[in-house]
Amino acid sequence: MSAEKNFAALGLTLPPAPTPAGVYKPCLIDGKYLWVSGHGPVRDDKSLITGRVGKDMDADGAKLAARQVGLTILSSIKTKIGSLDKIKRVIKVLGMVNAEPEFEKHPYVINGCSELFAQIWGEENGVGVRSAVGMGSLPNNIAVEIEVLFELLP
Repeated sequence: MSAEKNFAALGLTLPPAPTPAGVYKPCLIDGKYLWVSGHGPVRDDKSLITGRVGKDMDADGAKLAARQVGLTILSSIKTKIGSLDKIKRVIKVLGMVNAEPEFEKHPYVINGCSELFAQIWGEENGVGVRSAVGMGSLPNNIAVEIEVLFELLP
């Protein structure tokens, strides 16, 4: 099945694509690559999922926030290029977790986004290399921020 059909089969909805809160582009095409700036977890009503992991929410809540970031990224992709079917594969994911210093489950949290991408593009093309790190703070106190590099189909 295509990425669009895989997404439809999940029965999920995309939040509105966010507009830049600073001087940057949400997505940029360079040759065969689509670079996606850091995105936060935007809900359907445009509100953000905020809080510090280990204080305001647990790892499971943060994993859901990371999945919401994935949905937000998909919304930006569709806004930029029109279809998820134009993506060949995920190359690199950088996941940043707004976490207490004692929190250690950053990879588990970012799996929320990575698992979504695997469901859409399959295990081979939906899983790339990845870093999952903790941050002392994130913009607007968002729980998770993720940036991604995709390869486009020719």
